Amino acid sequence: MGDFALYFRLGLEHITDWAAYDHMLFLVALIAGYSWFRWRAIALIVTAFTIGHSITLALSVLGILQFPSNMIEFAIPLTIFLTAAYTLISLRSTGTGNLAIHYPMGVIFGFIHGMGFSNYLRSLLGKEESILWPLLSFNLGLEAGQLLFVALLLFLSTLIVKYSPLRFKDWATVLSLISMLLSLYLMYQTKFW
Repeated sequence: MGDFALYFRLGLEHITDWAAYDHMLFLVALIAGYSWFRWRAIALIVTAFTIGHSITLALSVLGILQFPSNMIEFAIPLTIFLTAAYTLISLRSTGTGNLAIHYPMGVIFGFIHGMGFSNYLRSLLGKEESILWPLLSFNLGLEAGQLLFVALLLFLSTLIVKYSPLRFKDWATVLSLISMLLSLYLMYQTKFW
């Protein structure tokens, strides 16, 4: 059971590591258009992201799926930018997020994010006889960390909307714009072009 705790903690730390804030930024962009009252839908969106992330993380760790790291490092902030841009469009047209798009967006963009952590995890798993249990443990830790982060974000957003002059749509717009700006900075940092 010690291995489970180790890899669970690694998954939890992956989402809470401020040095790799791109993961949190994607979650902000993904759920910015939703209020606390839609927590079930939000949990499903986050889980959709984890599923996509888990699939490509496993395929990458097994060596089945390989992409150049500079391509992935650029694609990750691009997913943040596109998600935040779509959230802004949804907010303008309906005043909230669009579940029909955010579910598949979570899975598809989760595929890209899963490749971003695979080299590090592959080096950790190199000494393991079987990677199934460590991968499962890591992904459960990742999911727990994401749900905790999202719950905290929703709680803070609720307080900000309740105790400030900002309406929900205004606050969601601010979160989306911040996500877009930071993703542009991350794309610039990759020097992909």
